[in-house]
Amino acid sequence: MLVVLLLPGVLRPHAGGNAKLEVEVGEPATVGALLDVVAARYPLLERRLRDERRVLRRYVNVYVGGEECRQLNGADTALTEGAEVQVIPSVAGG
Repeated sequence: MLVVLLLPGVLRPHAGGNAKLEVEVGEPATVGALLDVVAARYPLLERRLRDERRVLRRYVNVYVGGEECRQLNGADTALTEGAEVQVIPSVAGG
C-alpha cells in the first residue's frame, strides 16, 4: 500500500532533499512499518526520528489524519492507502 511521508525542511537533507516520500508499506500498514521502510532507505533520517530501541524520539511528532500518533496507537497506528503522515519536530526555545 502506498503511503506519503511529509518531512519538514530541517529533516529533508537526511532524506535526499525530499519534502515528500512515497513509500510502499506491506501489511499490516502501520506507522512503525512505514518508519521501518524509511529507515532502510534513509538511515540518517531514521536516527533523527527514532532511538536505538526504535521508539520515536520525544521531540518528534508524527501526525496521521491530523492526529498525533501517540494519541492514537503509537507505532501501531493503522494506515490506509494514500494516507499522509506528517513529521513535525518539536520547537523549543526561550
